Amino acid sequence: MNQRVKPMSRIALFALVVFGLFALAAGQAFAQGTADNSSKLIVVITPSHSNQFFKAEADAAVAKAKELGYQTNSLVHNDDPSVQLQEVETAISSKAAAIVMDNAGADASIAAVKKAEAANIPVFLIDREINANGIAQAQIVSNNYQCATAAGTEFAKLVNYTGNYVELVGLSTDTNAQTRSKGFHSVLDQIPALKMVAQQSANWDQTKAYDIMQSIIQAHPDIVGVVSGNDTMALGAAAALKNANMNNVVVVGIDGNPDVVKQIADGGIIKATGLQQATKMAQLAVEEADTYIHSGSTGKPEKQQVECVLVTKQNADQVLPGGFGMK
Repeated sequence: MNQRVKPMSRIALFALVVFGLFALAAGQAFAQGTADNSSKLIVVITPSHSNQFFKAEADAAVAKAKELGYQTNSLVHNDDPSVQLQEVETAISSKAAAIVMDNAGADASIAAVKKAEAANIPVFLIDREINANGIAQAQIVSNNYQCATAAGTEFAKLVNYTGNYVELVGLSTDTNAQTRSKGFHSVLDQIPALKMVAQQSANWDQTKAYDIMQSIIQAHPDIVGVVSGNDTMALGAAAALKNANMNNVVVVGIDGNPDVVKQIADGGIIKATGLQQATKMAQLAVEEADTYIHSGSTGKPEKQQVECVLVTKQNADQVLPGGFGMK
């Protein structure tokens, strides 16, 4: 009888060891993939703070998080997806409670968001969407189409609905750049006397916009205006036009940059901007992160849009001193 029981005991012992090893591995995997619920750290990741828009949203997110009792770590990815991925990994290793992020590309950022999701760290995207649903807890962005149509409508009025114009487009991989361009053209293409004679990407950059505008001026000295996908490029275009003594050319942008708002208020070359409420988007993201951390749900849809405000000389004094928000 002992000879019959003994082999069975060995089998049972082997099964028990295998099961134990499996459970240990599963437990380790679970521990590695689960954020610490007691964490009081919110990591904020944005493009470079040399752009006032991104600095404003980062500062607003950090301030709101501290107000709600969190520690913060503010990081910059400089629109480099590989740097962004490293920073998300840093957030994971730091056992962050949540990540608030203005991402580095609609497609290129999906992997980073998925990595955070796998670690059970919720991601709240602001300003820029990604081309994926269901992996970020929220995607809070400006209504970029509405922003561009408002700016485009004002531009058409300012140039009396006639003449040759130029469009400066943002980063080609950025969904916002494409949406804003479509918004401009939904208005301007309906006006027969308005003709676009040049369209170039300046990658959201002021210096690049200045250089491009200088070349365009040489080829098209008769332009009446410039529509710009963001205020940073608008500033570069305005500087090039001023340098060429083309002070009657009308420039409009999108963002709500304080330097642009000052030009608008002072009657400069830049006449209007579609103000994105960067501070509001950042604050909403942190508030929703706090709600999610405490309840497991934001109670809101993933995709959320914040309306832009058209800023002209008539209401420029109502913009917050730091820009990107209204009083």
